[in-house]
Amino acid sequence: MTESGSAAVSRGGTRRPLMSPRDDLPAALVVFLVALPLCLGIALASGAPLLAGIVSGVIGGVVVGSLSGSQLSVSGPAAGLTVIVLAGVADLGSYPAFLTAVVLGGVLQVGLGFLRAGALAHFVPVSVVRGMLAAIGLILILKQIPHALGYDADYEGDESFLEPSGGNTFSDIGAAIVGAEPGAILVFALALAALLGWGRIVPRLRGGQWVPAPLIAVVVGTVANVVLGGVWPAWELQASHRVAIPALANAADLAASLSFPDFARILDPAVLRLALTLGLVASVESLLSVEAADKLDPHKRHTPMDRELKAQGVGNILAGLLGALPVTAVIVRSSANVAAGAQSKLSTIVHGVLLLISALLLAPVLNLVPLAALAAVLIVMGWRLARPRLLLEQRRRGAAQFAPFVITIVAILLTDLLIGICIGVLVGVFFVVRSNFQSALVVTRDGDTVLVRFAKDVSFLNKPSLIRVFAAIPADVLVIIDGTRAQFIDHDVRECIDDFVATAPGRGIQAELRRSPGSANPMFKTEQAR
Repeated sequence: MTESGSAAVSRGGTRRPLMSPRDDLPAALVVFLVALPLCLGIALASGAPLLAGIVSGVIGGVVVGSLSGSQLSVSGPAAGLTVIVLAGVADLGSYPAFLTAVVLGGVLQVGLGFLRAGALAHFVPVSVVRGMLAAIGLILILKQIPHALGYDADYEGDESFLEPSGGNTFSDIGAAIVGAEPGAILVFALALAALLGWGRIVPRLRGGQWVPAPLIAVVVGTVANVVLGGVWPAWELQASHRVAIPALANAADLAASLSFPDFARILDPAVLRLALTLGLVASVESLLSVEAADKLDPHKRHTPMDRELKAQGVGNILAGLLGALPVTAVIVRSSANVAAGAQSKLSTIVHGVLLLISALLLAPVLNLVPLAALAAVLIVMGWRLARPRLLLEQRRRGAAQFAPFVITIVAILLTDLLIGICIGVLVGVFFVVRSNFQSALVVTRDGDTVLVRFAKDVSFLNKPSLIRVFAAIPADVLVIIDGTRAQFIDHDVRECIDDFVATAPGRGIQAELRRSPGSANPMFKTEQAR
């Protein structure tokens, strides 16, 4: 067996991680370009120091990336936690007390990993996970349109429909259209053209595959804005429309800018409540994002979820100790990683190293990058996640798959990621229960014979359906009740069957139970086999 195109298989039969610097290093650069403004934007929205977002990205990439069993998911500060962080700091009255809650939340996550709580991720229906990916794609497109037009009122990385300013996703798009800046439109258009055109040029260039298209797009957009500053200054995008990394002279400046936990408040009930909230919400978002990343993995690898919880917990313990924001696995950066062709966690780890280097050495250069250029990269990524053909594919799978998919998309777009997922899961569970109702009980009629067959296990939830079936049976027929295929039949259902058999003669119905020596259920086993 070769390793080309698929994961290598060890003697024990388990898949070894693929590692291809030729693919992983360019992918790391793409993820870095996506992650940098998101880390800064989420820190700004959370009311935390901007460097706290960068440090979280470094921890999520290097530490969580190294410890995680996921080959493609990327961790860092998450937009879904911004409201919790903002409210938590305000309630506790100090950022150091908040950091204590982050440390304790990480300890909780490690504990959940040892308790094997990671299996909860597998209870989320596949249609809901697909809906989440499509919704994230649409959010990327909708949220980046204002940045593409030079309207940067909302922070990078925001995923919520309602915004702190009082507006919403659609009102921002309207405001952006009214106040569109020509320079931003030009930068966006040139970056988009470079992004789409680079794929056609790469095959003709030796070593061109080492230079990712998003990097070309960002470079073209940045150079275009610099040229505008010299040729047409009125169109140049100023600092408020560009990446904004705080300038550091050296590593000592970075260390001096960090905050540390206030462990004197470790037993404060408010701190403990916040720790519980952070630990649980961060765990749920991480499990969902990793599950989605596994769905995107072309090699169909599966992440050990308990190990993921432990890795995230260690990351949050370290984040709290170093004054950073809490980390989770995040689907936007994970999607960028997959789309860029990453093969292993090397990409995730290197992206974290690049974030650290950017904070220490590259701020003057990266602060020239226009947000409109980054918008081109994110909009294309969003299109890949939310292509119309996905809607058609889900429609062909039937209503039980299509309805949770669409409702999850709409719910996430109009609320936020976690609320939308919860709504989608509830809808998915409804269709699962409904499917069990329909498939557990099969009724067929052939002349004067009615066959009532239990095709699978029967719970008390199936009792109403069974009562309706028995009530609808006409007189002068033979009813055969076959439960030989069911391993479990609820006591209430058995009583319902006994009542029907007892009352059937009075209704002119002949009823009998079909028994078999191989039946797994005692009620339908022949006497000799009992």
